[in-house]
Amino acid sequence: MSERNPGSSEQHPSRTVLLRGGEVHSPADPFATAMVVEGDRIAWVGEEGAADSFADGVDEIVHLDGALVTPAFTDAHVHTTATGLAFTGLDLAGAATLADALARIRSHAAGRPAGAVLLGHGWDASAWPEGRPPSRAELDAAAGGRPLYLTRVDVHSAVVTTALLDLVPGIRDRSGFHPDAPLTGDAHHAVRAAAYATVGPAQRADAQAAALARAAALGIGTVHECAGPEISSEDDFTALLARAAEGTGPRVVGYWAELIASAKEADRIRELGAHGAAGDLFADGSLGSHTAHLHAPYADAAHTGTAHLDADAVAAHVAACTEAGIQAGFHAIGDAALTAVTEGVRAAAERVGTARVRAARHRVEHAEMLTDATVAAFADLALTASVQPAFDAAWGGPDGMYAARLGTDRAAGLNPYAALLRAGVPLALGSDSPVTPLDPWGTVRAAVFHRTRAHGISARAAFTAHTRGGWRAIGRDDAGVLVPGAPADYAVWRTGDLIVQAPDERVERWSTDPRSGTPGLPDLTPGNGLPQCLRTVVGGRTVFDRPIE
Repeated sequence: MSERNPGSSEQHPSRTVLLRGGEVHSPADPFATAMVVEGDRIAWVGEEGAADSFADGVDEIVHLDGALVTPAFTDAHVHTTATGLAFTGLDLAGAATLADALARIRSHAAGRPAGAVLLGHGWDASAWPEGRPPSRAELDAAAGGRPLYLTRVDVHSAVVTTALLDLVPGIRDRSGFHPDAPLTGDAHHAVRAAAYATVGPAQRADAQAAALARAAALGIGTVHECAGPEISSEDDFTALLARAAEGTGPRVVGYWAELIASAKEADRIRELGAHGAAGDLFADGSLGSHTAHLHAPYADAAHTGTAHLDADAVAAHVAACTEAGIQAGFHAIGDAALTAVTEGVRAAAERVGTARVRAARHRVEHAEMLTDATVAAFADLALTASVQPAFDAAWGGPDGMYAARLGTDRAAGLNPYAALLRAGVPLALGSDSPVTPLDPWGTVRAAVFHRTRAHGISARAAFTAHTRGGWRAIGRDDAGVLVPGAPADYAVWRTGDLIVQAPDERVERWSTDPRSGTPGLPDLTPGNGLPQCLRTVVGGRTVFDRPIE
């Protein structure tokens, strides 16, 4: 794949690299086949004939052999330690039945000490024929009396054993405690804190390393860590940022989800190393756990979910963040929660100035149950929609979990990516890993082949939202694209023929004609294999490398 001139250093930050003989996805030249990187920046993008003039003066030549070079992906919503723990611990994402899940728990517990706290993730009773989560008695038996914390796939509820409850004083008096049903709300947060408190520095470091290595192997150059006091711990957050600062893996942009009301509180957010008081600052919960806040009751439950923040609380937080010069943001899924967030941001804009609020690029995570009014508010207030197309792939469609929770009519309105783009709302794509896996090309595919056809977007738009969109979401307009002067964050892929792919015939034919000069992307039609990452480079440093065979 590579040849190096004598004396060159593979990881030296000032070295010069020529990549040639492939396809370079760049708006600077839609027919580019070569690229030069100097240090941590893109220096040149062009065609093969001109590459000869650079060959003698570079430290390394990468012969692409037809491989595709793209900007590295940005996953705009990740829980890094929890992702790593899912890799290294008990993962029930593949459990097809309740009986299968219990068998996996028994097998996992059998290899652990009697007093060990067991951590697991990924069960989804809505997909099981039994139609229910495990009872506490079933868990107690399967875990052999050990403490066990087992999150639902959406991480907004958990089933636990009696032994873990006994470690949390007063747990039965907390809101969200149910004697023999998944825990939600304050009870869930309390047992999560108790369970994660048992994760020592070495286990945490291993989990973070595993998650970041997996991200790099998938061509992800940056992750947005969505942390906070109800999700993880300050030690976990600062340790992750310190690891990322070593420069051996993907970049990590950290968000800390804590309400603030003053400049002093904003300073503490900065001292933690956070980019903003945003991420999973919960306005509500999730649809799967019946905790997303709705205007009308669920189709399969006689309530409207849980509101954690009202418009006044949102307004106070956004105003304080705007005045302090940091990003605000919220987790909001249900239509009532999204109404509260947009009304609160608008009230903050009236208080501190609309132009200042727009310039801050505040963001909303998930933003699933949007209406015409909230889409318009996102556009008017320049809110970034940080969204996860894999949610629709997993739970959308007339027979999916969303339809069971909301009915088919309301479910069909979820995740309207095309409407957001038409309104001019910036999109940043992510996974919410470990809720859905790190899988950038799969995420782009899910956005194109949306289960509700009218909501699908072009591959180009989805790819842009998963590369440049993540950078724009943090206020950087100079990155996530392969043009001279941009950061040298890129990935090399083995893939098939490149095409210009749209969700359906609504897209004008000129944009898919090769004569338009629109750069092609891999064919993501369901059933086709996804591209394989060969190399990931972050700031000019190789963080993942697989030889081109």
